[in-house]
Amino acid sequence: MKVVHSICCGLDVHAKTVVACLIKGGEKERRTFSTMTDDLVRLKEWLIAAECPRVGIESTGVYWRPVFNILEDRVEVLLLNARDVKGRRGRKTDMLDSEWIAEMVQYGLVEGSFIPPANIRELRELTRYRESLVRHRTSLANRIQKLIESGNIKLGQVASDVFGASGRAMLRALADGQSDAHGLASLARGSLKKKETELARALQGQLTEAQRWVLKALLNQYEQTEIEIAEVQERLSAEVADNADPFAPDAVALLQTVPGIGEKVAMVIIAEIGLDMTRFPTAGHLASWAGLCPGNHESAGKRSSGRTTKGNPYLRTSLVQAAWAATRTRNTYLAAQYRRLVKRMGAKKALVAVAHTMLTMVYYILKRREPFRELGGDYFERRSIDDQRKSLVRKLESLGFSVTIAPLLPEPTIAEASPSEA
Repeated sequence: MKVVHSICCGLDVHAKTVVACLIKGGEKERRTFSTMTDDLVRLKEWLIAAECPRVGIESTGVYWRPVFNILEDRVEVLLLNARDVKGRRGRKTDMLDSEWIAEMVQYGLVEGSFIPPANIRELRELTRYRESLVRHRTSLANRIQKLIESGNIKLGQVASDVFGASGRAMLRALADGQSDAHGLASLARGSLKKKETELARALQGQLTEAQRWVLKALLNQYEQTEIEIAEVQERLSAEVADNADPFAPDAVALLQTVPGIGEKVAMVIIAEIGLDMTRFPTAGHLASWAGLCPGNHESAGKRSSGRTTKGNPYLRTSLVQAAWAATRTRNTYLAAQYRRLVKRMGAKKALVAVAHTMLTMVYYILKRREPFRELGGDYFERRSIDDQRKSLVRKLESLGFSVTIAPLLPEPTIAEASPSEA
């Protein structure tokens, strides 16, 4: 095989050690370093002294991150998928693993994974932390709901939002020991005030003292989590406004021109894929990286599976949620696409297809730095009038009608119209 990189290094990273194999001039030099910062700095100095421009490192949990942070400013670091650098069977030691990684880099057999720049990684830390807080809040809400149900409190059967202002006031009163159902129902506000009689029946339960104590603790955690979510969102907004890339605030605004994408989803998109679309050769590459492309599993001319790949779970989840919101919009291309696909795909697959389309839109918005241009809810009808005409005729014929169609007479021009009509 042809040598692509004459000087390179392979790193086998673990929790406590980093095993390095440097290839230079056909010679191999191996060293072992600890993962403490001072030892990683020595690793960096060793690579610089050897004039090594490129390092391959296997993606292993979070252990590669501190090594990458130390090396990224002076050495090109290729983050390699563990699937692509799996060693040969029967030969498994740390030294051999690092040598194998170095050889893969030397002959150009692997490509590095996408790693966004430092300013985008800062946003990613915040958006992912917010996601974990939102999931924790949802978990707490479910636990509270189960707790009051076990005491036969049927608040969720009457109030559409148990954690709205009225519902939370009632839960607090229950946790504080109040048991009078009519007194609890009188805490209803707004439109829920009309349901006081139903609320009184729903709140006639029996919570034990232990259950009330747990309910109060869960409510405290729920409210504290909401405060933390608001703080993270505030920090995110400040991070976008003061980002090293001045395009970041404009990018958030441009992405919100796509139906279904709000500020939070726009921030997640930027945090996961960055602002530089040259990292992805085409929109298809980006969709594949995100796990929104149909998979390929074909043998002997027979395709056995079209399941999508795993991809980036944070980006995929946010886009599918945005796709669901987009399908509820009126007179939009995305809503029309969903209605067109759901008939033959089903709801879940159609949502993934819409999310794929949205990511393609995102790619070109960030690449061209232009807002989204709406095609309209009648786009597919305008594009295929003949197909639609044939489809309608077939439907009528299937109902037992004989159909003959003829074009309408052309409308008179202004010159042909009567003076009163003109």
